[in-house]
Amino acid sequence: MSRILLIEDNSDLSLGLRNNLEIDGYDVASAEDGTIGLELARTLRPDLVILDLMLPGTDGFRVLRTLRDEGFTMPILILTARGEEADKVRGLRLGANDYVTKPFGLLELLARVEVLLRGTAPRAVERFGGVEVDPSLRTVRLDGQPVELAPKEFDLLVALLRHDGRIVSRLALQTEVWGYADDVVSRTVDTHIAELRRKLEADPSTPRHILTVRKAGYRIER
Repeated sequence: MSRILLIEDNSDLSLGLRNNLEIDGYDVASAEDGTIGLELARTLRPDLVILDLMLPGTDGFRVLRTLRDEGFTMPILILTARGEEADKVRGLRLGANDYVTKPFGLLELLARVEVLLRGTAPRAVERFGGVEVDPSLRTVRLDGQPVELAPKEFDLLVALLRHDGRIVSRLALQTEVWGYADDVVSRTVDTHIAELRRKLEADPSTPRHILTVRKAGYRIER
């Protein structure tokens, strides 16, 4: 199991990332302060570090530079604010391997983590009813025939499958698929769910697999 160190001072964001990384099978340690994060990196020697740049104690740039100066070679994925191009360039020059710009979708971040952790096995093909989903190839087949999904429809479907039958709230789906942003309304999720049912359910008006849980959210019934 790959170990990831998450250094992020936004407690809500940190908790959400940690939960979803653990769902994906990673062992996750976290710190909300750059100084503590640096010490954890030294002692835990994680396989990958996810590093926010704007941190209390010791900022992310100094954490990054110190780790590289001390000879640590693990991949480091930096989190940057929207539009801060100079921060991205500086982080990459200091030795970061990749970056994700806030707000971001969890699926994007998880995909970048998988790429950086080169020993991570690719996702298995997911199935429910007559539907077959290959997350690695981003393909969907229904009864053996290819189905064209819009990018966010596909991401939404994968997000539901990742929760393996558990109920996922609209807010959680907004966060995973559309990122940590306030400008996505729950109706966006409902509209995309309706499209998934239209394309993948035998009778979209009475779905058997992409189910609504009243006042709670959605889930996949395999």
